[in-house]
Amino acid sequence: MRGKHTVILGAALSALFAGAAGAQMLECTLVADAASGQELYRKGACDKAFAPMSTFKVPLAVMGYDAGILVDAHNPRWDYKPEFNGYKFQQKTTDPTIWEKDSIVWYSQQLTRKMGQKRFAAYVAGFGYGNGDISGEPGKSNGLTHSWLGSSLKISPEGQVRFVRDLLSAKLPASKDAQQMTVSILPHFAAGDWAVQGKTGTGSFIDARGAKAPLGWFIGWATHEERRVVFARMTAGGKKGEQPAGPAARDAFLKALPDLAKRF
Repeated sequence: MRGKHTVILGAALSALFAGAAGAQMLECTLVADAASGQELYRKGACDKAFAPMSTFKVPLAVMGYDAGILVDAHNPRWDYKPEFNGYKFQQKTTDPTIWEKDSIVWYSQQLTRKMGQKRFAAYVAGFGYGNGDISGEPGKSNGLTHSWLGSSLKISPEGQVRFVRDLLSAKLPASKDAQQMTVSILPHFAAGDWAVQGKTGTGSFIDARGAKAPLGWFIGWATHEERRVVFARMTAGGKKGEQPAGPAARDAFLKALPDLAKRF
């Protein structure tokens, strides 16, 4: 039985870390105990920082609830406007739950606009989030709405795991209710006997060759019986696949988790 489990685990991990053939890719999978912070599994470039992309909707939710802009799981409901320049799938009335589930960028941007630059900056600094740089793209003064979308703000998988731990233990400098509401609206997934909540992030970055390359994230936590772990999965580089990089990172992690957990 041990040999069979070893083969299954090896295959799962090989799939998890397999990049596109012939393409350079940086990857990380980091899993830690939610209570103690002890690392349970670590593989890859977990100290390398990249733009958080839509994983930033997690800290944004904490900010929004703490500031009183977000009310509950389904309020406020904001209508889409053409000037938001959203993708077709984003062109709909959105509430906090839909925002997280469907990754609606314009909702994030309306939230930070209502929050204002000063308060937004204070939250990012107070959370100790990544490199803390919310200046945005050089010369565009768009940090309030774009800093996390492939420009100035960057965070490593290590930083993502620390943030998620602080969120789950309500240690962020925000109200406990704001942190609990954020936890409640994040999407749910299943990975064998593990119940998972997490957020994807998809985008791109300029690689060492000066070429545009895909970036994918999946961060969150997983629970099985009395055990809870936090995790970050990141892929940066390689060839663009048929599936967006964030959902691809999510699906690979969910597939590997049940066998990976045998090592914990």
